[in-house]
Amino acid sequence: MLYWLTALSDGGDFFNLFRYITFRAGGAFLTALLFGFLFGPPLINVLRKRQGKGQPIRDDGPEAHRAKAGTPTMGGLLIVGALVTATLLWARWDNPFVWLVLFVTLSFGLIGFADDYAKVSKQNTAGVPGKVRLALGIAIAVISALWAAAYHPEALQNQLALPVFKDTLINLGLFYVPFSICVIVGAANAVNLTDGLDGLAIMPVMIAGGTLGIIAYAVGRVDFTEYLDVHYVPGTGEILIFAAALFGGGLGFLWYNAPPAAVFMGDTGSLALGGALGAIAVVTKHELVLAIVGGLFVVEALSVIIQVLYYKRTGKRVFLMAPIHHHYEKKGWAEPTIVIRFWIISLILAMIGLATLKVR
Repeated sequence: MLYWLTALSDGGDFFNLFRYITFRAGGAFLTALLFGFLFGPPLINVLRKRQGKGQPIRDDGPEAHRAKAGTPTMGGLLIVGALVTATLLWARWDNPFVWLVLFVTLSFGLIGFADDYAKVSKQNTAGVPGKVRLALGIAIAVISALWAAAYHPEALQNQLALPVFKDTLINLGLFYVPFSICVIVGAANAVNLTDGLDGLAIMPVMIAGGTLGIIAYAVGRVDFTEYLDVHYVPGTGEILIFAAALFGGGLGFLWYNAPPAAVFMGDTGSLALGGALGAIAVVTKHELVLAIVGGLFVVEALSVIIQVLYYKRTGKRVFLMAPIHHHYEKKGWAEPTIVIRFWIISLILAMIGLATLKVR
């Protein structure tokens, strides 16, 4: 919205700064961070009063988690509120990709909110039936995939870009939409599975979001794409503002989610943020790079899939408990140790993902 202040500029004054995506990204970061600090305490107080017993704790979970009983959930409302407010304030409203990513974020956030509400109100861990959540997620992903394709350059429509390999595109044709569904729905659920320890999910989401924001900015500039030999997707630069707002809102939330957590993200936040990462990857044509940058989420999801399939076939378990962060808890690792080491892994993977921009 503030971009329109450039209409007051003569080209050499303060208002001219609002033309620059990097300046507005900085503003979005600070706005989202301030939002988190201002509204965090009152939101947590409201959630604590309304939820009473807080988020239900799994009976079969690690013993240490029983001490977390009574901690309120739905803290994702703080992140999403900060993210949406900052993005609407600082991003251009005439950019279709910004609205696409916001649509995915809010839609998955609503699914997560319904799931959290069902868990809290019924005081069990069942929530919304998995098939319902999956069907709604697929519907959102279909809309998003078609939306993105409509605004991609004709040469990139329905194409899969391969990282590292210069100018290599694979025409997915009719499989483009199913592939995009896997990316968006898969990312949403992978982040959801990762959100099991205080502070575990939010930092990797911030790292992945910041990395994808840099990629979005790069592929949205002709000069950068020519230098890096990557495909040019006009308009994606504005997504940097969304990514900066995600980072700021994430930091604001982490202030209250750091061990011991005063509030949990809940499915409200994890599904919303995971869906957002998937949407950015689809918009920027960096779906495979997301698998690298968000490699931690991939491993968490795979650990659950492997555990379930192996148990059904053999009646035995590969891991002491899935997702894999619980496996390390069962092995005796302290929760902060797991969280910080997973953060380090996320940062390493992000650097590898960024390197794919130049390695051609």
